[in-house]
Amino acid sequence: MSWTRRFVLAFSAVLAVLAAALTAAPAAQAHEERPVTFPDGSGSVPVPRTGEPDLLVCKTDRADFERRVAGFPAPLKARNLALYARCARQGYRHLQQAVDAVDRPGMTIAMLPGLYEEEPSLPAPTGACAALKAPRSALGYQILSYEQQRRCPHNQNLVAILGKKNLQIEGTGASRLDVVIDARYAKLNALRADSSDGVYFRNFTAQRTTFNSLYVLASDGFVIDDVLTRWNDEYGFLTFASDHGLYKNCESYGNGDSGIYPGSASNINDGRGYDVPRHSIEITGCRSHHNMVGYSGTAGDSVYVHDNEFDHNMGGASMDSAFPGHPGLPQNHARFERNLIHDNNEDYYRYVADGTCARPPVDRGYEEGVVCPQISMPPGTGIITAGGNWNLYENNWIYGHERAGVFLSAVPAFIRGESAWGKQTDTSHHNRYAGNHLGVDKAGRAHPNRTDVWWDGQGSGNCWQSDTGAGTPYALPSCGTRRGDVTGDTRRLAGEPAKLAQLLVCADYDVRARRLPAGCDWYGAQGIRRVETQLALGIAAVLALVGGTLWWRRLRGGRLAGTAALLGLLGLALDVAASTRSLTPTPLPAVALLLTGLGWTGLGLALRTRHPRRPVFAWTTLVLGVLTLLDAFDKAVLMIPWIPVSPAWVRGLLGIVWVLWAVIVAGARRPAPSPEPAGSPA
Repeated sequence: MSWTRRFVLAFSAVLAVLAAALTAAPAAQAHEERPVTFPDGSGSVPVPRTGEPDLLVCKTDRADFERRVAGFPAPLKARNLALYARCARQGYRHLQQAVDAVDRPGMTIAMLPGLYEEEPSLPAPTGACAALKAPRSALGYQILSYEQQRRCPHNQNLVAILGKKNLQIEGTGASRLDVVIDARYAKLNALRADSSDGVYFRNFTAQRTTFNSLYVLASDGFVIDDVLTRWNDEYGFLTFASDHGLYKNCESYGNGDSGIYPGSASNINDGRGYDVPRHSIEITGCRSHHNMVGYSGTAGDSVYVHDNEFDHNMGGASMDSAFPGHPGLPQNHARFERNLIHDNNEDYYRYVADGTCARPPVDRGYEEGVVCPQISMPPGTGIITAGGNWNLYENNWIYGHERAGVFLSAVPAFIRGESAWGKQTDTSHHNRYAGNHLGVDKAGRAHPNRTDVWWDGQGSGNCWQSDTGAGTPYALPSCGTRRGDVTGDTRRLAGEPAKLAQLLVCADYDVRARRLPAGCDWYGAQGIRRVETQLALGIAAVLALVGGTLWWRRLRGGRLAGTAALLGLLGLALDVAASTRSLTPTPLPAVALLLTGLGWTGLGLALRTRHPRRPVFAWTTLVLGVLTLLDAFDKAVLMIPWIPVSPAWVRGLLGIVWVLWAVIVAGARRPAPSPEPAGSPA
């Protein structure tokens, strides 16, 4: 086999690796629900009612009840004892019985201290309910219509609140742990409030489901007040396609997706700028910890999140446009202020790798701290925005993260099932990060993030505060004093190629198949196993081989060409070294590009001098050098504004052409010497 053919085959293999990385996006799996529309917005946030409840729920074991209330303050203990006496005479033993007895809007159900397992609702469906015809989600459960939910309310729900208006359900204990609703991993949802405008939940705990503890769907007006959710396969709190909502003083932990998930919040501000008349959902005073992610918002539109704490999750908070079937995509207009977002460095992927998450939920050990992550995400990150627009992140404390304080990437529309070309770059625009306290806690103590900012580079109108620390890229557009003012704005249609390859490879995760992407450092890949390093090493090997052969066969002996070859080799070596340290931003990648660019430039000048018969190839080599130097400038000094893609894309595409061309030039036969003219002197 000729050496030329070997070069072509080697280069084709590298291209195949690149193509595999760039086409590795998996089928999305997330919360799937029947088609729903947003409320008309005519409702309002409900206010709590005081006074005596209309309906009571309690258990029959009086000794157990008295033990539970023994330590209450005297007035609260006396109230509970009086309510228990009334409940024993005319109350209900299960919450569902009381919900079924609600016959008018505006009623209040009080739950007395106790453990509520709702035994009548626990059994698997039988008869007609066991034979419902409905599509199945990617996760296996049936996507039931509202009519099917009404007909068979306990196929999926421990407690089903369907169509009840202005209903208030509250615990009467001293804390939310005094009333516990436990699904025992037998139902998707512990409580489901569906098309129930004005519902108010207060002062209890819901736990142990195969999906989420408290679910509010298609409701205009709800409040979640002093409620704890925990130990669920997916979510603690899930509110979907709803408006006029308020979470306050809540807590959630031990969930495989997020503790708090206001998915597809009513999209009331689509088409507006930063100034909006109101938000659809407010979240305040809550703590979400020891989950896969503290807060998640697929199509989390117009959500106001302030004065909360998101800590000790894998990720602090996430907004995204990555999953189809969610009304309100792409995500827009979340506002985060005065939140503590810190130390989100848990690694729960180990429970997938060792098989723990393949066991039945009841045997996984959720109560002992196990979490089974449901989707792919970068652990050690504070705020993740994967395809969102017009989000405000201001005056938050973001610190102690082992990967990045903030993470911004675009999501093309085909990921959410939209194929129109005009929509493919419609995310990652106008996200403002200003006035945040990066790398310090509320007391001013230093708790640095490993990287303050990780950005793939796509989008326009994104900006960061001027005191942002280490980031990738090094140079970021900065925010002005007024919202909307951006210095150094970029309008890139595509992110950096190496980062794009990483994102796509890392997305190939499946908890059920126990598939953890081998080349992704999110799952522990290090050194040569990381996709960025593999790509850098493969590209460096091809360029060194082709460039070295070109120098040996066509430019050997020239001082300029030799110096250029050495600079290029050093640059390629530094680029491979830098790829192993992408979590710690350093000037090394820019230095590598600088040296490589100087090498290309010197090689181009040498070609012009030594091989004037190939001027186009020489000029192409010079252009490649200039583009590489521009790429170094773009990454280390200033992101060049107004260009649709970074220089990395142009030099990468031109580099493919150059390699193939260089193989031909290096392999071409040398022209035979011209014959001496007849009669010339010897």
